[in-house]
Order: sequence, then C-alpha cells, then structure tokens
Amino acid sequence: MSEEVRLILLDYLSKRYGDLKRHLTRALRNSDLAEDALHDTWLRVRRLEDQETVLNPHGFLLRMAANIAINNLRSQSNAAQRSEVEALLEVPDPAPGPEQSAAARSEMESLLEIVRRMPQRRRDILLLVRWEGMAQKDVAKRLGVSLSTVEHELKRAHDYCVARMADKK
Repeated sequence: MSEEVRLILLDYLSKRYGDLKRHLTRALRNSDLAEDALHDTWLRVRRLEDQETVLNPHGFLLRMAANIAINNLRSQSNAAQRSEVEALLEVPDPAPGPEQSAAARSEMESLLEIVRRMPQRRRDILLLVRWEGMAQKDVAKRLGVSLSTVEHELKRAHDYCVARMADKK
C-alpha cells in the first residue's frame, strides 16, 4: 500500500469514526464489538501492504471492520450465528461492475479524443492545470503567457469539453 493511501484511510477513519461506529453498532447490535473492530481496523490499516487505490474509503473500512468483527465473533464462540455473519456482510461493494467499467472507459476515450482536437496551447493548459495539478500562475510562467490567458483558455477548454460530451449523449 502506498503511504498516501494508508494516510488517506487513517485520516478517514479518524474523521469519520463516529459514523463508522454507528453503522457497525447497528449491524452488530453491540457497541463494544464495533469499537473493538474499528480499533483493530486502525491497526491493520497501519500494517497493510500492496493495497491499490481505494475508491470508497467508507466501504473499504466498513468491510475490513466487519471481517474483523466476524473473526472476533468466531473466536468468542466457535461458530458465529449465520444471521450475524450475513448482517455484517451487508456492506455494499464500492467497486464498479463490468458494465460501469466499460462505460467509464468509453467516456474517457471520448473525452481524450475531444481534448486531442483542441488547439495545442489550450490543450497544454488544460492538461497542466487539471491533469498535472499545476497552479494557474505556474502554468502561465511555464508557457510564457499571462495569467488571464491561462484563465481564459482553461474556461474555453472546459466549455468545449462540456459541449462536445453533451453532443455525444
């Protein structure tokens, strides 16, 4: 797991602890078990390795805590009740399905084709600001244009993309 993903998850867990605990407490009908599971989740997130980007930190952390709670229930009584296990696993899977992935890929290809059709300077400004995350004033310096030119070209690029994507729908 990259350090950035780990920090995002730990930050989310800290800031949304109350929401996560309420959700788990409702599912488990046991506040102490929910709290223990979230504590163990914190420890496991700190030790995670090889975890790719997490699209839905809330769902990811709930699923992890639910799995920990299941393991805790199993260790407390040799066999957890089937209904308890099913209730814990009712956390929705945030990963997109094949249809959503194909639609997103198609939309991305359409957007890339639209961006390729823009004038070079406009395309460069759009990619530097939106894709690379550069500040507009830094883009202006890099390209040797004024800040107002960057702002104007960025707005035109945005309007162009929105109009062309609307045409495709």
